[in-house]
Amino acid sequence: MLDDADDIHPLFHGAPKGLEFRKLRKRLVSQVREAVETYGMARDGDRWLVCLSGGKDSYTLLAILHELKWRGLLPVDLLACNLDQGQPGFPATVLPDFLTRMGVPHRIEYQDTYSIVMDKIPQGKTYCSLCSRLRRGNLYRIAREEGCSTVILGHHRDDILETFFMNLFHGGRLASMPPRLLNEEGDLYLARPLAFVAEADCEKFAKGMGYPIIPCDLCGSQEGLQRMQVKKLLDDWEAKVPGRRQIMFRALMNVRPSHLADPSLFDFASLAASLSAHAPADSDNSLHLSAER
Repeated sequence: MLDDADDIHPLFHGAPKGLEFRKLRKRLVSQVREAVETYGMARDGDRWLVCLSGGKDSYTLLAILHELKWRGLLPVDLLACNLDQGQPGFPATVLPDFLTRMGVPHRIEYQDTYSIVMDKIPQGKTYCSLCSRLRRGNLYRIAREEGCSTVILGHHRDDILETFFMNLFHGGRLASMPPRLLNEEGDLYLARPLAFVAEADCEKFAKGMGYPIIPCDLCGSQEGLQRMQVKKLLDDWEAKVPGRRQIMFRALMNVRPSHLADPSLFDFASLAASLSAHAPADSDNSLHLSAER
């Protein structure tokens, strides 16, 4: 898929020329394109709000979406957006400078949700849930203000798997991050084009490109998070059986309600009626005659 042109977009300036990196880049383009098509994420003329945290995943997302757009495979307008949540020490100039230098249309929004989270969440509790809700609300507002139909997030395959197991172990439900959904108000879509992409590939790509990674100190400063525990479990499984993550992700795309236990998804009660309907009408008489013989 990749051609011999030097760089198709400033986001790819200085890209490694080695075969391994070219294969990685090709794989990422293919996987993101597949996710976009599989879940019907893009419509002609759409405007996407591409959310950037400054982490490896969001940089990878931004670059691959721009490559797909350059190739005519993504018929949407892209607006990058970073929500500065007021975390102490956050390098506020890194993303604006980077996006301006790369010629990427963007909006930087400052909202001090950090102070709200620190005020509302008791010491020792995890910040993620409230932080995520506040961030999501602001991103929806920005999307409406900018005329965007879809909010694009950088969650990858491993995030989706981790969320599934967190819900399984701690939430008592089979659920994860859907690749695409409609918000509660029914006016905006949320999509995750990296749904088929491995976290390790995001890390290799962003590192190879030398993007200026910004760590999330708010979450990263907390030890013992449930997500980190699940991540370690998946890492251990993957080390023992390489490829297990991909097998488990495929299972999320191959759900059989009749082999689970949710009566709202499968009518187990009707099985008895089905059995009666298929039983021979004279089965009892046949057994009686056989006994007499």
